[in-house]
Amino acid sequence: MSPPEMSIAARFKEQVRQEWTAGAVAWRKWHSQFVVQTRAATDVLVQAAQVTPGMQVLDLASGTGEPALTLAEAVGPTGHVTATDLVPEMLAVAEENVRQRGLTNMAFQQADAEALPFAPQTFEVVTCRFGIMFCPNASQALGEIRRVLKPGGRAAFVVWGPFDRNPYVTSTVGVFMKYVSLPPPPPDAPTPFTFAQPGTLSTAMQAAGFTQVQEETRTIPWGFPGSAAQCWEFVREVTAPAFRRFFEALAPDQHASVISEVLDAIKQYDDGQQVNFPAVIVVATGVR
Repeated sequence: MSPPEMSIAARFKEQVRQEWTAGAVAWRKWHSQFVVQTRAATDVLVQAAQVTPGMQVLDLASGTGEPALTLAEAVGPTGHVTATDLVPEMLAVAEENVRQRGLTNMAFQQADAEALPFAPQTFEVVTCRFGIMFCPNASQALGEIRRVLKPGGRAAFVVWGPFDRNPYVTSTVGVFMKYVSLPPPPPDAPTPFTFAQPGTLSTAMQAAGFTQVQEETRTIPWGFPGSAAQCWEFVREVTAPAFRRFFEALAPDQHASVISEVLDAIKQYDDGQQVNFPAVIVVATGVR
């Protein structure tokens, strides 16, 4: 099917697949730093999921391995974690990281959250850290998550809070947006901030049939273990397709000055050892 014939949702999903496939090498390079940066978000998710030893857990959008690796440690040798991602190249990196950790209670499977390849009532917990907002049809994905949960099973999500309350993005993407005006996405296209407004994710979960739904907006540490220059290199490399569009829209003589402004914005949070961004996230849970 040619791109013009594809639905908006299908085109967006293919764009996500291509961008994350292209970025897999960079994500492998920066995995250790990203684990440190996202540690607080991982801990919040594992706590919200109420994971205990022996549980069968499904993790969606596992990327290079987290939070699936932490979940595998939490469920112990009598439990099991299935790590999934839309992009096989990302899962290949996750498998490398699992071998390095010596974990044996994990499996890996490429999976689209909107069409999960698992039987009904397979898992006691389903988790997703910074992934559900990228689903073009989030309601379908939530329905699939509920389908594969056992009765009484729990779903737990972490997503980004508002753009303007997250200096990690305002200091990088936000600076470019001052100088570049890219075409806006279609009104129904998902973005990293699809569920940033309070109540949007919990409402979607309730509509999908979840009960005991709870949602909370929290501020957590999002410290990058390195200098401001290294932080910018990380952001630029792992999000290369997105920043390529910004660079192409900038006049060539603006590149140096805009990057200098980005570095100045990041340096506001640099203590000489790491860049101490705060992050505002939304945490939501529900029961099947």
